[in-house]
Amino acid sequence: MTSAELPGVSSRTERALRDAMERLFAGRPTRTDGKLTKNNLWREAGVSRATMNRATHVLADWDQYIGQSPARVQDREQAEAITALRNDLRRARKDRDRLQDQVDAAATVIAALYAENAALREQVSSQSATVVPLTPRP
Repeated sequence: MTSAELPGVSSRTERALRDAMERLFAGRPTRTDGKLTKNNLWREAGVSRATMNRATHVLADWDQYIGQSPARVQDREQAEAITALRNDLRRARKDRDRLQDQVDAAATVIAALYAENAALREQVSSQSATVVPLTPRP
């Protein structure tokens, strides 16, 4: 079957779909929650999903309107903002990991210096503090 032979929809069905589109776009749905989805389009029109799928001209108009709608523009802007925030988060996590590595290295050096300082203190305290005078040579 070629595309010219594909069964379309009746003018009554097309009118029902277009009326449903107008109600959804105007924010006055009668059978759905009003979200601009194809599920709501066929439900709002009172036809089956298969029938809606055969109405290719109506779906083309739907897709064109949805692609240019303020809601779609807002969705794209939100998606871009989310992508930017995810990139910022990825960079922040990378910076955090780098800084944590520096803190860990500094803690290791501090611990080594503390141990060396304690050993030197122990060495100093174990030596006698008695001063023995040297006798002059004749």
